[in-house]
Amino acid sequence: MSDRCPWCGNEEIYVSYHDLEWGVPEFDGRALWEKLILDGFQAGLSWITILKKRDAFRAAFDGFDPERVARYTEADVNRLLADPRIVRHGGKIRSAIRSAQLFNEIEAREDFADYLWKYVDGAPIQNTWARMADVPAFTPLSTRLSKDLKKAGFTFCGPTIVYAFMQATGMVNDHLTGCPRHAEIRGMAP
Repeated sequence: MSDRCPWCGNEEIYVSYHDLEWGVPEFDGRALWEKLILDGFQAGLSWITILKKRDAFRAAFDGFDPERVARYTEADVNRLLADPRIVRHGGKIRSAIRSAQLFNEIEAREDFADYLWKYVDGAPIQNTWARMADVPAFTPLSTRLSKDLKKAGFTFCGPTIVYAFMQATGMVNDHLTGCPRHAEIRGMAP
């Protein structure tokens, strides 16, 4: 694909992620929760690092089943801290467990996807950035969502992490206008 967004470079796994996943509107609550957790693990690291470890994370965290992760004990924390395939950070691991509990609490009241998508009125924001320099690291909306998530008890979800999450899950279409995926993603909007 010529003219794809330059952030993905030439590494096959990153190019594939750009071409097939990034920016596709995601309306499955469990998948959104998984992405939020993985973005939290990214804090201080590059996304490519997490992307390369994603399958290992899925295996280590029981397929990101929030019911199972919510019941993790300190023994599970120790198991995960000893797993060299994933990012071994106690705070992030405990954050993932707590967020599974919060996911389940939210799901008892409303669909987790609806909980998140209401911030964009249920449809992706269609941005029209021409250059990477135009794309913000965070926005007032990602700041508001970040504050609300933190108020609910989530951690590792600052405004920049939340904006990256919004981009990846299609809540905002931040493919550059010259990238063929921009129009394709726009066409996926409900």
